[in-house]
Amino acid sequence: MNKLDRTEEIKLMKPYMPPLHEFQPYLECIWESRRLTNGGTIHSEFEKALCNYLSVNHICLFANGTTALIIALKALNLKGEIITTPFTSVATAQSIYWNNLKPVFVDINETDLNINISEIERAITPNTTAILPVHIFGNPCNVDSINQLAQKYNLRVVYDAAHCFGVQLNGTSLCNFGDLSVLSFHATKVFNTVEGGAIICHDKATKNYIDALKNFGQTPDYKLAGYGLNAKMNEIQSAFGLVELKYVDKVIAYRKTATLKYRELLENVKGLRLINDKKCVKHNYTYFPVIINSEEFGASRDELLFNLKSKNIFARKYFHPLITDYPEFNIYKTSDLPIARKIADNVICLPLFHDISFDEQTAVVDSIYQMH
Repeated sequence: MNKLDRTEEIKLMKPYMPPLHEFQPYLECIWESRRLTNGGTIHSEFEKALCNYLSVNHICLFANGTTALIIALKALNLKGEIITTPFTSVATAQSIYWNNLKPVFVDINETDLNINISEIERAITPNTTAILPVHIFGNPCNVDSINQLAQKYNLRVVYDAAHCFGVQLNGTSLCNFGDLSVLSFHATKVFNTVEGGAIICHDKATKNYIDALKNFGQTPDYKLAGYGLNAKMNEIQSAFGLVELKYVDKVIAYRKTATLKYRELLENVKGLRLINDKKCVKHNYTYFPVIINSEEFGASRDELLFNLKSKNIFARKYFHPLITDYPEFNIYKTSDLPIARKIADNVICLPLFHDISFDEQTAVVDSIYQMH
């Protein structure tokens, strides 16, 4: 590769911003109505649009993905132990903690970096009530095997699908698996509402209950359905999402093109392992993770990260540290997590966003070749 000196910054990610002139009419409508929150007309329109786009029956919108995950666990009235992965955002474990539940961390697969099915079964005890798998980097977990375990041991399944907007498995939305699935619409995601999130559920009664829990627990007739939070998505977020939704297919297509270009440019670099597409999956290309074998590559992950940063290229160690590395959650660690440890110590996510240029990708790849 040709060496390329850069002074311009290449960010890890950039949120897609829809055309301002298309957002403006919604703002004018909101200003005129003075309806800012509490399930206004734009919020309702956004719910319907998302159900249609995602091919799901019911969706509940939230101010952010973390409160959505907290409420998802609360809605199932779970007790005891929840099995999950240590290789994810700390928000996943925080949602367990805030429900006064005990997280049980099990190891991951080296292939797709998702939770290991065999390790799940080994960790099940009489106190286990649910599994909280994460579709890491938008790659689907083994949903069939997880469903079989859930039926065998009478467990509930809540999927952290924060990375999975628009992802399909065998033509079915990934959000339709499990008892509940939770999306994030954070600015770092393929689809965003600045901040935001959602719970996908399968029936109207569950939706009504979740909608009450996100509104202090209050039902439309001002009775209490339970102990809730104030976690509602507002009208401005909903309007942003409606405009954003018109462009998400283009955004994903651009990200796919950039992902394929990275794979082409990096396929012959010894010591780099790429995560390729899965069969029968429609991906959304939300991140571009690379696993470093330092002996073969000739440098460690951290050395590569430092070199990229010195050239104003910003990559990130997603997900490092492991959740179990934090003292607050290390106390729940009950077994060795060798694969998760290995991946966390060697993973790096390269810059990827909808309008990353070929020159920017070339600069990233050149910097990698210079270390090789």
